[in-house]
Amino acid sequence: MSDSDSPAKIDPALRQQILDLVYHPQYQPTKPKGVHQALGLPPEAFPQVRMAIKRLVQHGELAYARNHLVLTPDQISGDPKMTRGTFRQAAAGFGFVRPVTTGKLGTTEDIFIPASATLSAMDRDLVQVRVRASRKGGGQEGEVVEILERARRQFSGSYAVKDGNSVVWLDGVTIGSPVMVGDVRGLPLEQGDKVVVELVHFPDGRSVGEGVIIEVLGSSKNPAVDTLAVMRQYGLADEFPAEVIDQARATADAFVEGDIPADRRDLTGVVTLTIDPFDARDFDDAISLSKNEKGHWELLVHIADVSHFVPIGSVLDEEARDRGTSVYLPDRVIPMLPELISNHLASLQPNKVRLTKTVLMEMTEEGTVVHQEVFNSVIHNDQRLNYEQVDQYLENPERWRERLTPEIWQLLRDIHTLAMVLRQNRKDTGAIELHLPEVKIDLDKAGKVKGARITENTESHQMIEECMLAANQAVATWLDQLEIPFLRRAHAPPERRKMRKLDDFMRDLGIKCESMENRFEVQRVVELVRGKVTEYAVNYAILKSMSKAVYQPEEEMHYALQFQHYCHFTSPIRRYPDLQVHRTVDRLIRQTKPYGDPLPVLIQLGRHCSDKEQNAEWAEREIIKIKLLHFLNKKIGETMPGVISGVVPDGFYVRGIKFPAEGFVSIQDLPKDSYKFERRGQMLEGFRSGNRFRLGDELVVRIQSVDLARRALLLSVVEKRGQTVEDRPKRGGGKAQRKEPTKATRNSSSSKGAAKKRASFKGADKSKRRRR
Repeated sequence: MSDSDSPAKIDPALRQQILDLVYHPQYQPTKPKGVHQALGLPPEAFPQVRMAIKRLVQHGELAYARNHLVLTPDQISGDPKMTRGTFRQAAAGFGFVRPVTTGKLGTTEDIFIPASATLSAMDRDLVQVRVRASRKGGGQEGEVVEILERARRQFSGSYAVKDGNSVVWLDGVTIGSPVMVGDVRGLPLEQGDKVVVELVHFPDGRSVGEGVIIEVLGSSKNPAVDTLAVMRQYGLADEFPAEVIDQARATADAFVEGDIPADRRDLTGVVTLTIDPFDARDFDDAISLSKNEKGHWELLVHIADVSHFVPIGSVLDEEARDRGTSVYLPDRVIPMLPELISNHLASLQPNKVRLTKTVLMEMTEEGTVVHQEVFNSVIHNDQRLNYEQVDQYLENPERWRERLTPEIWQLLRDIHTLAMVLRQNRKDTGAIELHLPEVKIDLDKAGKVKGARITENTESHQMIEECMLAANQAVATWLDQLEIPFLRRAHAPPERRKMRKLDDFMRDLGIKCESMENRFEVQRVVELVRGKVTEYAVNYAILKSMSKAVYQPEEEMHYALQFQHYCHFTSPIRRYPDLQVHRTVDRLIRQTKPYGDPLPVLIQLGRHCSDKEQNAEWAEREIIKIKLLHFLNKKIGETMPGVISGVVPDGFYVRGIKFPAEGFVSIQDLPKDSYKFERRGQMLEGFRSGNRFRLGDELVVRIQSVDLARRALLLSVVEKRGQTVEDRPKRGGGKAQRKEPTKATRNSSSSKGAAKKRASFKGADKSKRRRR
């Protein structure tokens, strides 16, 4: 095969698009012209598509059938049940493969992979799967036949000596044995130290893994090492390259504080404020609001003009694109941009003149937008407030008259008035808002956890959220009206299959509801359980039934927000998609063609940014989990109140009420009885009186053990709604008892090892403002 025929010569984005399409489970064999049409590419791109398919056939990744139909090689060989997708690993060793979503074919259900059929796949690997009928009926089942691309080769872990050999237990990996690391003489290592390993041989169930220690992070007793281990586990860079810092410094040196360029609107005389968390370091959005001569609101949302400081194609830009997003960990922020830009040049600091892009929205008192425009501007931030201060203001505005200028005092009141109108409008149109907690870790000066709490989505948060949602919607609407390609924030409707399962779940809980495919019914159920013990379980079940919000150029409404036009525009300091949209807007403002970016570029960028966002979420949840486990490890034997948040055949999960941690209660640790798992009702029920544990039950649990290596928390039940849990007399009356459960449902059905694998607790979702 000549170099000209090498797949490496194919545009990488186009190659991936074609493979994703042809390997999709819902793909119907078609000719190259049909592939081109299914990808939605412009007519002039057909020759490139045809040549790319030809080269992929020559390379053996695709095949031609009769009439020049494009197929996978497996379909040619008579094995049509082959697909590819991303492998997701579960705590118990089994996993799921999510087939690649592409074009008009849309999503498909996940494929269950039994523990014995995962090959050596690890979380997020791209794999090829042979699909077969499920042995348990319903859904799809498969086996991994090839690992196409490893998500990563470097892992963090804990060093140990086992049977005289140096080994490392990998973090966040469910294999039952450590990997061998050979001779470590000369390395400053002690038992339990955290290290980084590069795998040279992946464990596959038949042989142990082998790796090389490439970095010693330090003692696991050091709180900072936990964070470093998670950063290595998820590939998060802790420092910027020297050339990136150098360019940031040069940009800072060239910046003239207070300068007002002639090509920008001077809004420094317009009263402006910011509202952020009290510990915020970067400020990328500010608000102004007034009424015009028509009696209409004029809402101005000012966003830091990061694009002015980060030239396209520069080393700053490449680094920001590679990172994709800032990552927020309990003890540090890993910024997308160097702090010279994120915390200085682009940050809308109080009493500073800053460059911005302003979204102006003229609205009626009912919140209807009658005019919108976007322009480059310069503002002066007159007041910085945090959420707690604004909540105090809203509770008693009169007490704040002397603490604020009259202009700021009135501005706060006006923003609240308009925001609540906008919020009610969204609710009336069917917007779905779930109530899931955000965990805030409190650290002492040494970086150790001294407590944890749940942050509330108060009206101060809602004020800012509504203004940002309005600005994002306005920008997307403007770009769509001009038919300019841009990177959208899309949220596909949920799959009907998942919503039908959600219907069953709600009925199992005794919640009377109609079809949850009706968004207003979802709204009603969410409000129905607000403040009840089942609130978390219901909201979490709804969340799991929803599709994942992603970045893409294809037009698709945002299901949860019920917005036809939507993008992310308001956080360019910490999200690369926002910066990309800023550049599209800037080309329009300055009339610099071409206004939009090529579709293949946007598709690839959307996937990259979606992956980076997901990776950041995983890292944030993981470090919160670890920090909580370290804290609870000092509380072994103590009790805490909780509520059952999930029930499975071999036990149930309990989420703390005062302390936001979730652990597992094994069926082995329940009072002696024969237990049966009832899917309807979501409960474990024994024969003896009181031995029934149902989703939403309030309990007092004891912290039994903490497994830091497996990141697991095991609990036992002390009390149930004020009643001590102990062996009770059997039900009397001589009445016939229900049928004896099978052996699989008895206490012996779950080993201690299996219980530990289930005993991880879920991290809370991050704030809606950051993720929408």
